[in-house]
Amino acid sequence: MFRAYSRSITLSAALLLGMVQASFAQSADPAWLDRLSDQLALQEDCAVEYYLNIREGQLAGRLTFEARAQCADGRQFDGSRIEPAEEFTISECGVQVC
Repeated sequence: MFRAYSRSITLSAALLLGMVQASFAQSADPAWLDRLSDQLALQEDCAVEYYLNIREGQLAGRLTFEARAQCADGRQFDGSRIEPAEEFTISECGVQVC
């Protein structure tokens, strides 16, 4: 019984380590979230507390960046940018009904 428990812990630790390593993958532009935070502060008076749904990708060979920002006052904004654009397109998240 101890062996099965030990294998379960070992497997769980390996899976967790894999997820942590994936979250630290190299970004094509590591400072893009800082630039998004700065733009949100200037345009929307938003002090970003954290980000949700952070994504980097490619579209027709161009780098894409998108994330949802949670502001300290409770508002949320979606920000996206497709290179070579310098600024993010920002839209406020409203109430959604399914």
